[in-house]
Amino acid sequence: MAGLSALPGRDEERAALARAVEGLCAGTGAVLDLAADPGLGKTSLLHLLARLAAERGATVLRARAEGPAAKPYQVFRDALESGDHRPDPGAPAALPWDTGADRDLLRALRDRCAAPAGTVLLLDDFHHCDPASARLTERLLGEPPPDRLLLVLAHRPRQTPPALLAALDGAKQAGAVLRVEPAPLTAAAVASLLPAADEHRAERLRAASGGNPRILHLLLAAGPDPDRWPERSDAAAGPLLRAAAPLLAELDALPAPVADVLAAAAVLGEPFRLGDVARVAGERTDRTADALAELARADLVRSLGPGGDLAFRHPVLGRLVHHRLNPGLRLNAHRRALALLEARGAPATARARHAEQLLLDGGPAEALPVLVEGAAEVLVRSPATAARWLRAALEAAPADTHDVRTRVGLALDRCRALTAAGRLEQARALGHEILRTPGGLPAPLDVQALAVCVGVERLLGRYAEADAMARTVVDRLPRPLPAPLPAATADLVFDYGLLHAVRGTAAEVRALAHEGATAAAATPGGEDGGTAFRVLAAFCDSYAGDFALAEPEIERCGRLVDARPDTVVGRAPDVLALLGCAELYLERFTDAHRHLSRGLATASGGAHKHLAVNHLLGLSILDQWAGRLDLAQRHAREAERLGTEIGAPDVVGLAMAMRASALLWAAPRRRTAEVVELAEQGLRHTVPGTGWWAGSAVGLLAQARLVGGDPAACLRTLLEESGGEDLHLLQPAAHPSLFALMTTAALLCGDLDTARRSARAADRAAERLGRLPFQQSQADRAAAAMAFVEGDPARAAELALRAARVLRGLRMPVQYAWTVIAAAPVLAQAHGPAAALAELDEAVDAARGCGALRLVEDGARARAALTAGAPGGSPVGPAADPAAPAAPAALLGALLSAREREVAELAAGGLTSRRIAERLVLSPRTVDTHLGSIYRKLGVSSRSALARLLHGPGDPAGRDPIR
Repeated sequence: MAGLSALPGRDEERAALARAVEGLCAGTGAVLDLAADPGLGKTSLLHLLARLAAERGATVLRARAEGPAAKPYQVFRDALESGDHRPDPGAPAALPWDTGADRDLLRALRDRCAAPAGTVLLLDDFHHCDPASARLTERLLGEPPPDRLLLVLAHRPRQTPPALLAALDGAKQAGAVLRVEPAPLTAAAVASLLPAADEHRAERLRAASGGNPRILHLLLAAGPDPDRWPERSDAAAGPLLRAAAPLLAELDALPAPVADVLAAAAVLGEPFRLGDVARVAGERTDRTADALAELARADLVRSLGPGGDLAFRHPVLGRLVHHRLNPGLRLNAHRRALALLEARGAPATARARHAEQLLLDGGPAEALPVLVEGAAEVLVRSPATAARWLRAALEAAPADTHDVRTRVGLALDRCRALTAAGRLEQARALGHEILRTPGGLPAPLDVQALAVCVGVERLLGRYAEADAMARTVVDRLPRPLPAPLPAATADLVFDYGLLHAVRGTAAEVRALAHEGATAAAATPGGEDGGTAFRVLAAFCDSYAGDFALAEPEIERCGRLVDARPDTVVGRAPDVLALLGCAELYLERFTDAHRHLSRGLATASGGAHKHLAVNHLLGLSILDQWAGRLDLAQRHAREAERLGTEIGAPDVVGLAMAMRASALLWAAPRRRTAEVVELAEQGLRHTVPGTGWWAGSAVGLLAQARLVGGDPAACLRTLLEESGGEDLHLLQPAAHPSLFALMTTAALLCGDLDTARRSARAADRAAERLGRLPFQQSQADRAAAAMAFVEGDPARAAELALRAARVLRGLRMPVQYAWTVIAAAPVLAQAHGPAAALAELDEAVDAARGCGALRLVEDGARARAALTAGAPGGSPVGPAADPAAPAAPAALLGALLSAREREVAELAAGGLTSRRIAERLVLSPRTVDTHLGSIYRKLGVSSRSALARLLHGPGDPAGRDPIR
């Protein structure tokens, strides 16, 4: 890895070193304590310090401690008596290393290092120093530092002699020592080292490496997917070993008995205990304890607490040790470890890693059942591991076996694990290979294989293929579905129902879903399957807008699911997503948030990516409605990332549209074109047709175009993409809000007939949905607009305020503020400017509280118009010119605290964080925290964008695109 002078995240350390060199040049000597764990960059910082000092003309001397067995004062001797160092003419020709007392040596050392421009003495690995060097340093720390000497001690605190550590701490408290402690790298610093910007991968790499630059270097060299690290034990061994020279040097220095104990620990895996290590190593317990103590002193092994558990300094150490083991020794060690765990009755998940290695190293096939059992246990929480173990089991199974059921069963289990891990193309290839089994598949494996393939095709957005596969069985089923319903058939029918739920054709399977619920309930042991079918049926009902039928069933299903533990719910993971989305349609927002959050937690950690996206998208909608615009964007961006990883274009498209929808309110009006373009990209990514994904993206794009000031494009989007004025291709549960958009757009285009029909349609749709509060508020908005244009401003104001009150009661601050701000001119006509301004101020406060910058700008303009006595508009209000600049002073006052306004003005003026900190008497980190808050509130992402926002478009900096 390149030196840390080029590594991000080391600004504070570099500044401290520069200050130390400046002090030396000014005649001020010092001791600099450079303390950090291995791999955090001490040596790289020493290189930087040497360069800085040499550039200023100082003499630079350096050496590395070789260990306690070195001759006395070894590290000082090496530094002063080698290289091109030329002592002062008046200094003694040779230092009395072997005859002088410490006092004499210190005096001679001072004289020796009295170069006119100063001397920098760099002592690396000082934790390995010999006792005489440690004693001499302790004495030096007790005296004032020499005027022209900068002594730098780089060491690992865990391995430094306690007396020396105490001397360093005492000198620091007395102000005689400067301490620099390199911290682990942040995710932002890691991201800057990657060839392409990838915040998620950067965070995963930071977590996998602990922010340690050396470990990060190894992971980048080996190239593992950090979501699945560490992979199977032989993955990327070559690159990893080639990049691990410093760590391998530590390992090679160990005595053979100690290395054997370390190897046994690597075979066991973390955490490990003394007794287990002794048994696997085949060594006596007392000798193993001595070896582990030596490993702890070398900081290769660390205690995890009073329970006796031990771990490597970092997991990569154990991985390196394991890679280097002789295959024969490794095989025997894993055999002993597996026997130990079997005798203890350990779960299959603990035994499976040893069984896997036995099979990989050519061990007995008896280990195969352990892998299969372990994969079943770990599937829900770690499907990638389950897929890996099942692959090893398939490879180890005899190729000429006549038990087709066993091999196909293993292959189907691996296909399910690959699907859950988000490796959809691999799962699809394996599933189709299973379907091509020579001689055909026996029942019920034939239906099971079809169910697996239907699920994968659905997740990949290949709806026609999934439908065709499923119908080869579904079309032959007796109706109503029989009870008991075979498990394989129930799985296929459920997947078929899910296919139509996401395809936007839920009406086609409503009856089938209800039959499935009845049949599953009558099947012995089918309680969980019955719940899944009931949730599916209720989702289909709610999607169709049949809320009277759906609501009581959703409430019952919610209670059933809440009573089940995660391990059970995790076996039917689609249930929480269906339940949460149905509750969202029914405006049971609290329940929806609880179930979607629980589902996301069950599908986290890189597993079940195809499930996580559904929960993320649902949460993004809820967050946006609740005014959590930053969180809405984060959830949408994460769904977009996962959709890209699993190759699901529908997911990617809807996630982009949802992110655009949140940005529509959070970003300033001047970025409208970028926001609309993002929504348009989202719709282009979705599969054309009647799918839920495309239908939802259509509504979000229409809203973005309307709010962005292009009502004609909004109207065109709704009419062209939804099948006409009746919007029959879009989900009925969203019809009131979509008809309200159409009403607004038609009015702004002067199409009163279409507007009138749309307003009536919105009210009829709200009635069909049981006049749920949110949907009714949208119908009221449409009716308010029509009342105004038909000459009844009082009625318009009444309807607009009724909608606003409902939205505020639902805690939907963005929708509430949008409604009031748009209706402000009408409120002024009906109730007078003072009343309108009071309503307007409350709405702007709500917008400000959730960071809806666009609405704050619109509110400021509406207030200015009312104050100036401008004529009224309509309760939908023609959109303001997106390019019209906001008043910077008003913008700062509306969104930022007093301190944030100060920081924003100084940052926009070009000052660095450090200069701002000095000006306002703050720390640089506090300034950066304020800047992060300012960027979020103002919808910008850099100082240049902040300067343009506050100083106008003439600012020379480039434009920051929405990414």
